[in-house]
Amino acid sequence: MVIMVRQPSINAQNRPPLTIERIIEAALAIVDGQGLGRLTMRRLGDALEVEAMAIYHHLPRGKEQLLDGLVAHVAVAPAAAAPGAAEWRDALRRWAVAYRERLLEHAGVLPLLVTRRNPAALASTAASLRELIHRGGVPDDAASVAAHTLLAFVIGHVALEVRGTGDDGATTAAAAGPDGPVDWQARFTTALDQIMAAVAP
Repeated sequence: MVIMVRQPSINAQNRPPLTIERIIEAALAIVDGQGLGRLTMRRLGDALEVEAMAIYHHLPRGKEQLLDGLVAHVAVAPAAAAPGAAEWRDALRRWAVAYRERLLEHAGVLPLLVTRRNPAALASTAASLRELIHRGGVPDDAASVAAHTLLAFVIGHVALEVRGTGDDGATTAAAAGPDGPVDWQARFTTALDQIMAAVAP
C-alpha cells in the first residue's frame, strides 16, 4: 500500500505567516474593493489562501472581532504633537485633513464607525486631540468638548460626502443644492475654519 503525502503548494511555502495584521489588511482590501456586505470569513480565507478556520486561531470571536479590528485600523489616528506650543492649531488642521482623507479612502468601514462598535478606537483618537488642544492653552473641560466636536465633524462630514457622491465621483442628484453640485472640499475647509476659530482659547 502506497501512502501519498500531500506536499504544500509553492504558494503555501512562500506565503508569509498568518498574523492579525495580515488578516485585517486583507479584510480591508475586500471592504474597499467590494463593500462591507461582501466581507465573509470564507471570502477572507480565499484572499489569504488559507482555510477560514485558520483565521479563528487569531480571531477567536470570528467576524465580530474582525469588524472591531477594522474599526481600530481605520479610526485610530492620533493627532501628532505640535512642534511648538503656538502651532497646535496647524497640527489640528493637518490631522483633520488627513483623517478625512483616511475615512474617504476606507469609506466602506464608515458604517461601523458611526455605530457603537469598538468605541475605544474613537476614544483614543479623541484623547489625542484633547491633549493637543489642552497643551495649546485651552482648559481641560473645554478641550474635551472641542476634541469631540472636531472628531464628530470630520466623521459626519465624510458620511454626508460619501452618501452624496456617486460611484463615478459625481454629486448625486439628492445631494446637489440649488447652486448645482456640491464642492465637498470647499465645504469641508470652510466648516473646519469655523470650528478652528471657535476652539481658540
